[in-house]
Amino acid sequence: MMTTNNSSTQTIVHPNAQRDNKEVVLQVEDLKVVFKTYGGTVQAVRGASFNLYKGETLAIVGESGCGKSVTSNAILGLIPNPPGTVTARNILFKNKDLARMSKKQYREIQGKDISMIFQDPMTALNPTLTIGEQLTEGLKTHKKLSSAEAKKKAIEMLSLVGLSNPEERLKQYPHQFSGGMRQRIVIAIALICEPELLIADEPTTALDVTIQAQILELFEEIQQRTGVSIILITHDLGVVAKIADRIAVMYAGKVIEIGTKRDIFYNPQHPYTKGLLNSVPRLDLKEEELQPIEGTPPDLFAPPAGCAFAARCPYAMIVCNHVQPGVTALTDVHQVSCWLKDSRAAQD
Repeated sequence: MMTTNNSSTQTIVHPNAQRDNKEVVLQVEDLKVVFKTYGGTVQAVRGASFNLYKGETLAIVGESGCGKSVTSNAILGLIPNPPGTVTARNILFKNKDLARMSKKQYREIQGKDISMIFQDPMTALNPTLTIGEQLTEGLKTHKKLSSAEAKKKAIEMLSLVGLSNPEERLKQYPHQFSGGMRQRIVIAIALICEPELLIADEPTTALDVTIQAQILELFEEIQQRTGVSIILITHDLGVVAKIADRIAVMYAGKVIEIGTKRDIFYNPQHPYTKGLLNSVPRLDLKEEELQPIEGTPPDLFAPPAGCAFAARCPYAMIVCNHVQPGVTALTDVHQVSCWLKDSRAAQD
């Protein structure tokens, strides 16, 4: 069970109810996740805050180890305790506070109201069960459908995700499918109970470029048909550019910049965001013009007192090493956590 944290830590600011008349489906405030290990306590997520609107795709991007997957697992209640401990001021899903839910209450929404697509389609499916058994399990558990009704719904869902001859596919086992087909099946399982929130954790990482493009088109088509809200966890900015509406940039367990796709790609404000964009290969640049981000991420066993990016930042000031920056709202939808944009730095 999660516990709540009422600390006064500054978080990414966001509207409390609506933007452009859109309903807020998920609101995360000051989410923290720590893991107790033999080597010490790892502060994997250190106060992440963001919100998600109905029918939109929010991409959470950053380097490996920045806390993206841990954040998504915490939202869905998948962090084992021990060794993990999750605290949050609020995790509101349609006005239900997930931070105060018991494991039993969580099981009622997992797979029904909130579903997840895990990173590897090769291991996400049970090799000992047919595809039909895995597809219909959620329907029988959450929707209380009969076997015949569940089978009919499963056939419809396999057709929706683009698998031919779906009735025969139900009788087959995961090893009889290619990687791209397995990913489509995983998506079908996640969507079959018609959730309002879909968390996709690196859904195209294990796929080749052609299949990746097909899966992204499938996401767009399903979102248009069902209106599902999507959190996309990825480090691939090409995928982000294709389907994201807004982007949250994570670094060392914190959301350091959040804004629309246009804000992040054409008007990035945090030096780390700029570094991510500069490190992506482009056809109009020579190979030697790529600008990698020097250095390595901080040790989350003992995070720095100030900005976690300060040791790698070419613009770092003295204050960056000692005090964490606050959150500066550049527009209603674009916020950044950086001393270069903080009005207090100018006053000092």
